[in-house]
Amino acid sequence: MAETYVNWGNGKVKLTWERGDALPPRQLITSVHGFCFYQKQLLLVKLKHRGWDFPGGHIEEGETPERCFQREALEEGYATGKCQLLGWVVVDHGENPNWDKTSPYPKVGYQVYYRMEIEALHPFGAEFESVERQFISPEEISNYYHGGWRDFYQEILDAACHLEDGLEGVDLY
Repeated sequence: MAETYVNWGNGKVKLTWERGDALPPRQLITSVHGFCFYQKQLLLVKLKHRGWDFPGGHIEEGETPERCFQREALEEGYATGKCQLLGWVVVDHGENPNWDKTSPYPKVGYQVYYRMEIEALHPFGAEFESVERQFISPEEISNYYHGGWRDFYQEILDAACHLEDGLEGVDLY
């Protein structure tokens, strides 16, 4: 379990990575993200306003977290495939003096993470918020991630790299 503090909106927010196979309460899931692999290469998407990142976004009404991630991977990376739940990041605003009950996010919310094994790559159309996609070796991620790559996110990527066909703890990459 990794833990870090970040400054979001001029407030201190605690992030804690937790692995699990059962989702947190749906009403507290604020976004869904994940790592998509194709032939052992990691998909990155270049987003219009954020630079290089991995697919993810907010859940639409009536959508499950897994379906949200599948939609985001298709919209941003033009990729479809099989998903496996990795876990979630607990986003805790308990030490954030700027958080109040009118915030669009709960005081304690969750960002859910999946791993996708890409089964089909579709022609890249740049119709949504991404302008480019590329595949890299997972070890190269720190060269592309905007704002610097953190050890915190590396633990999540490591979990994704070690999860294939239901096998954990085997170094596949």
